[in-house]
Amino acid sequence: MEYEQVLLKLAPCGLDCSRCAGYRDGEIARLSRDLLSRLGNYRRIAPIRARTDSEFAGYEQFEKILNSLAGASCEGCRGVNSRCTVNCKAKNCHREKGVDFCFQCADFPCKSEMEIPTGERWQKMNQHMRDIGIEAYYEEQCKLPRY
Repeated sequence: MEYEQVLLKLAPCGLDCSRCAGYRDGEIARLSRDLLSRLGNYRRIAPIRARTDSEFAGYEQFEKILNSLAGASCEGCRGVNSRCTVNCKAKNCHREKGVDFCFQCADFPCKSEMEIPTGERWQKMNQHMRDIGIEAYYEEQCKLPRY
């Protein structure tokens, strides 16, 4: 994948926004929309199914969660509509410093207090990006679970 495409997916800190459950164009949102579509009006069947499988008594709550995942609207940390719940200083700091990723900054590793990713993990991700290149780092991330 080209550098410019990777920029749309990776946050300045190194986390992969595109695999986040809140990412608008991510796989989780897409699969959730697909599942909702395939289930159709299953809510009318769930009470019947709950007679033999008690788990289906909670179908309404499941459907609410699935709707929430399907309605993801975050554009990622670089997007205009960033709705990330993580209080990460890198989201704005990279713009101020004129870099795409933390490791590209002359002050890396800085003493900026980040909620997540913190300390060693954040440094490790950025050092790894620097060592193998951003595109290769992204390809590695795609093979790992997001959470």
